[in-house]
Amino acid sequence: MLTPKITATREVVSLDGIWKFAVDTGAAVDTGAAPWAGPLETTLEAPVPASYNDLFTDPAIRDHVGWVWYQRTVRVPRGWADDRVIVRVDAATHHGVVYVDDRLVAEHEGGYLPFEADITDLVTAGDEFRLTIGVDNRLTPDTIPPGTVTTRADGRLAQSYMHDFYNYAGLARSVWLASRPAVHVDDITVVTDIDGTTGVVDYRVELAGAADVRVRLTDATGAEVAAAEGATGTLRVADAHLWQPGAGYLYTLVVEVTVDGIVVDEYPQTVGIRTVAVDGGRFLINGQPFYFTGFGKHEDSAVRGKGHDDAYLVHDFQLIDWIGANSFRTSHYPYAEEVMDFADRHGIVVIDETAAVGLNKKIGGGIADMLGGAADKDFADGFGPKMQDAHRREIRELIGRDKNHPSVVMWSIANEPDTMSEGTDTYFEPLFALARELDPTRPVTFVNVMMAPPNVCRVSKFADVLCLNRYYGWYVDGGDLASAEAHLEAELRGWEGMYGKPMIMTEYGADTIAGYHSVWDQPWSEEYQASMLAMYHRVFDRVETMVGEQVWNFADFQTSSGFFRVDGNKKGVFTRDRKPKAAAHALRARWTARRDDQTGVNGR
Repeated sequence: MLTPKITATREVVSLDGIWKFAVDTGAAVDTGAAPWAGPLETTLEAPVPASYNDLFTDPAIRDHVGWVWYQRTVRVPRGWADDRVIVRVDAATHHGVVYVDDRLVAEHEGGYLPFEADITDLVTAGDEFRLTIGVDNRLTPDTIPPGTVTTRADGRLAQSYMHDFYNYAGLARSVWLASRPAVHVDDITVVTDIDGTTGVVDYRVELAGAADVRVRLTDATGAEVAAAEGATGTLRVADAHLWQPGAGYLYTLVVEVTVDGIVVDEYPQTVGIRTVAVDGGRFLINGQPFYFTGFGKHEDSAVRGKGHDDAYLVHDFQLIDWIGANSFRTSHYPYAEEVMDFADRHGIVVIDETAAVGLNKKIGGGIADMLGGAADKDFADGFGPKMQDAHRREIRELIGRDKNHPSVVMWSIANEPDTMSEGTDTYFEPLFALARELDPTRPVTFVNVMMAPPNVCRVSKFADVLCLNRYYGWYVDGGDLASAEAHLEAELRGWEGMYGKPMIMTEYGADTIAGYHSVWDQPWSEEYQASMLAMYHRVFDRVETMVGEQVWNFADFQTSSGFFRVDGNKKGVFTRDRKPKAAAHALRARWTARRDDQTGVNGR
């Protein structure tokens, strides 16, 4: 699905701003009529984009389980009379419906990917219409991510889930009104390669309607470097300027759709010429070994929740540059497209992850149960065909949205699923096959949970790269870094000996209270966090097939209420408002030295 853009043939109107807002109490917002059938009877207003949970002081809104409704009036520009009119929702967490006046025009499941509706036949250029969007935050055993809804004794609904971040909900990303011609570019797929010093750009254009296609590739200055006719083809760029970590050079593929020689649609697609490959125990970008440094992140900030914010986008990437990192994982869901575009432009490497987090019933029992209990007899008991169908949809939509981003070097199809139990290989093998069918150019992985070591995990055989989350020194060997170091290295050696694949530590870290200090290795202190990370780094430097380290987490983030987490997860090396802890300075010393090494940003 192409992102709406303003071109010579297309226009876009942002619908961001203040919308009417109402919580559905089950009685159609207490009006006696469907919420979309007329103006919302409410005094509440909410910003878009933003999660709604932290906006209001009423705990019934923060803890609400079920539908909420957003509404505003939209005027179609008068110049759009001959165009198709589209409503696009960048994300609705987790189930969204869209009404134009009282007509349902779109419905979508999955809270972190876009959907749209062609509303041309329901609206008139120059006139207004009522736009109502309903968002349902409920997670069930069949959704991605999964959860369970129960009813309390007083009738209130309660949501439980097995992932360790708050279930923020609402319209956390932008909503758009867009125009496009009746005959238009429907999709573009770009695959790049390198032949000596020549860049190779294979392209495929899909159209809505019958027309001719011509393309031209321009460099960063706007100069044309290649051109071709036809909906599919190959462009060759002499002395190509490669996209690489730390240097996000982008070309632009300008696609023109013509009828009888007249351009009826135009769409520009950015292109980064680069290659990605796995070679034995090495991860290669442009044929050179690459070592990941960076973080698992979250879309999370105070008040906004998961609401996208351009100021935080810029500041977070500034901190990533300051600390010397070169990568991050979109833990544990696809991030806003603005984030991916920014990574493309600035040469930040991305492991792109689906929203398949919490596919592990043992995690729902708490950390102690997760590490100490026995494997479930059958993974499919509760995580079966309906969830697998939802999982397939997530993989298809993620790759469909992000396939052209040069910053994306690998797909992660799940975070910390149960891979011990019978049935896990049957569940995951076709999902790996689907990802490779949709995109044979990138490695595919998943993130392995600590209770599934190499002799237990049934799924790692399908992965191109081993991504591991490990907490020796915290949940295991807590406070005992000497034992933690021995146990960590022993396990990594086990993975290396069994598979010989590249390994990335995609999570490692310790909860840390900013400002808490100790002369001892005291858990929760800033000193302990720094010492624990240093221990991991000593081990990584001794294991040849380690190709990356991504600390958990970039910044403190909110989780569900309870006694295990006090005001959220504190494993960030930055506080939730992005102030550095001592570990941030220690990481900066290590990572900037690596970045500045003579081998360059691609070197180990």
